[in-house]
Amino acid sequence: MPYDAALDEKLFSKDYSYEGGKIVVGVFAYNKGQKKLQISRENMNEEGESRFAKLGRMTKDEAIAVIPLMQEALGAM
Repeated sequence: MPYDAALDEKLFSKDYSYEGGKIVVGVFAYNKGQKKLQISRENMNEEGESRFAKLGRMTKDEAIAVIPLMQEALGAM
């Protein structure tokens, strides 16, 4: 069964913006299933459009900024 965006429900979303992009913390439930925490990175290209990027590693400043967002997201779970 392929992924269907119409079945993906966004329950919470907040981001930490920085020069060149942002890190998004969200809570999603697919097909009315278990609520799950998602952390993703979006980088800005030359045209100013955001593009999904692998989160990978975070700097200490990014982690410090994201931890409160994760704690808030837990309240939506």
